[in-house]
Amino acid sequence: MLDPAQAELIEGDEDPAMRSEVAHTTAQALVHGGRENAEDADLVRRLVTLVDTEGLDAIAALWARSPHTTLPGTLWRLYLLREWVRRDPATVADRYRLGLERAEVAGAVAGVEEPPGPDEVSTVVDKVLSGLFDGDLAVALDRAVAFLRVLATGSALHADWIEEDDDDLAFRVTRRAGALLATAEELEEAAALYRAERLD
Repeated sequence: MLDPAQAELIEGDEDPAMRSEVAHTTAQALVHGGRENAEDADLVRRLVTLVDTEGLDAIAALWARSPHTTLPGTLWRLYLLREWVRRDPATVADRYRLGLERAEVAGAVAGVEEPPGPDEVSTVVDKVLSGLFDGDLAVALDRAVAFLRVLATGSALHADWIEEDDDDLAFRVTRRAGALLATAEELEEAAALYRAERLD
């Protein structure tokens, strides 16, 4: 049994209400501050590359627990997508090229230059993020949704080469396609909420 003095020394999890308030405040400050100074290209570039300077863990601590129906949850998904593309652009480009075979319309909306290579997929994700600050936020989200749908299609097609249905790799590859599609649907909902002025 702990006495009250010992119990006071044990750190608990942070207050969920405080965590949510910090997440919303920082997300709104970032987006609104960026939008108010959208003509400052250097500021927009710094906001796009926020994870590069602050680290993914710092961003995760702020926004990772936020629902997708909120601005911080939306930002978390977009910065996480950018970080994945930044770390593995060749794989992302391969999956994207595969996905274009079946998702041409989504590919047109995403706006990746042809032929889609590592530099092209990296550029479009940066443009999506910069669109949060210097363009129409809903359109930026639409492009991210289309990009993810093409990637999900490409990931599912990539799994076709695995011959055994019970192969662990098949599960991981197809599960990744499902996760990409789920994220696309979450961002699509966020775009609809933004258009209805309900994405806080």
